[in-house]
Amino acid sequence: MKIIVDTSIWSLALRRRAVVGDGFVSTLRDLIEGDRAVMLGCIRQEILSGIRSTEQFTLLRDRLRAFPDEPLFFRDYERAAEFFNVCRKRGIQGSTTDFLICAAALEREQAIFTADEDFKKFQRAIPVALFKP
Repeated sequence: MKIIVDTSIWSLALRRRAVVGDGFVSTLRDLIEGDRAVMLGCIRQEILSGIRSTEQFTLLRDRLRAFPDEPLFFRDYERAAEFFNVCRKRGIQGSTTDFLICAAALEREQAIFTADEDFKKFQRAIPVALFKP
């Protein structure tokens, strides 16, 4: 099964002081080596946003190009809006990007690999599969 890797995991792995023995980092490495890691364009944008140095931006952008974006379609965006509305009615807050990730995962029957605790809250209201290494 392919796994959508959330920004939180990429951020842990890409830090200058990333801990090689960290479970998240080693699991990401295993997913990449097994050709199971999925990239979404919105996650790519989050990873690249806020990088101050042009050189660092270019280097990271070029490295991330090894991971093609999973195409998203109108039904993904519609489902993401639906998820946003359902969660909001239940008092659960989340970003539009997080709900797009959830919608893409559901549509493709994939799990989400994340360190972001918000996704556990989403599970109370919407069908979200989280990857547990």
